[in-house]
Amino acid sequence: MHPALHSWRDELPAALVRVLAYVGGLAVLSIFAAQFFQSPPVMSTIAPVHRSPWTEIERPFPAFALTIPEAADVPAHYAIRRHAQGGGRKDILELGEPDSAAPYLQVEIYRPGSETRRFAEPRAAITESASALGPIDVQSHEPLTSKFGPLDIVTFDTANGTPRHCLGFVRAYDDPRLQLSGWFCQGGADFIERSTLACALDRLSLLAAGSEPKVGALFAQIELNRSFCGQRDTILASTPKYKALWKALATRPDPRRIGR
Repeated sequence: MHPALHSWRDELPAALVRVLAYVGGLAVLSIFAAQFFQSPPVMSTIAPVHRSPWTEIERPFPAFALTIPEAADVPAHYAIRRHAQGGGRKDILELGEPDSAAPYLQVEIYRPGSETRRFAEPRAAITESASALGPIDVQSHEPLTSKFGPLDIVTFDTANGTPRHCLGFVRAYDDPRLQLSGWFCQGGADFIERSTLACALDRLSLLAAGSEPKVGALFAQIELNRSFCGQRDTILASTPKYKALWKALATRPDPRRIGR
C-alpha cells in the first residue's frame, strides 16, 4: 500500500472525533446561551376569591316588623343571613332606597352563634357593617334614650354613592346575646335628628321569637318602655304621625309592616 494512503486512513478516525467534539461543544454553548438570555416566564398573579361567611336565606320568614304608617309607599326589604360556620343570625330590615338622598333606614338584629365571643365596640361595629357606604368622619356622641335603653350613637358621612349624613346606633345585650344596630341616612344639608331615630326605633317590634324564649321576654320588657314617639297615651295618640321621618309622604290610614 502506498505510504500516503496508509497515513490518511490512520488519521481519519482521530479527525472525525475532533470534528464531532467541536460540533457537540457548539451545541452545548448554544443551549446554554439560549437558557441564559431568554426572558423569564411571566407569572400572572391569581387573586384569591373572597367568600363571605354569611349566607342569605331565600324566602325569609320575618321575625321582626318595623311599622311606620307615613312610609307606606317607601320601598321595604327584609333579609336573613346565617353564618356558615358559627350559626349566627342577622335579621336586616331596610326602609327606603339604599342609594338616594331621601331618608333611608337600616336596622339589624344580630343573634350571634359560635362565630364570635364578644361584640365589637360601637364605632368599629358601625364602620364595619356600613363599609359599603364608605363611612368617613366617624364620630361618637352621647347615648340616645330609647325604648331599647341607651343607644350608642355614631355619626358619619358617606363616601360611596349619593353623599349623605348618617346617624348610626348600637345597643348590645348579654342575656340573651343580641345586638341591635343600624343607621338612618339622609342627603342634603340636613342631619337626621336624634328624636327622629328614637321615634323610628319605637316602631320596631318582635313578630316571632321561635325557639328563643329569652328573646321574646326581652322584647316584651322593651315594649313596656315604648313612648309612642313621645306620647304615652295609646288611646288618644297611638303611634302618632311623625312627619320628620318621611316628610314628603302624606298620612296613611293603614300601617306598612316590613316582612308582611
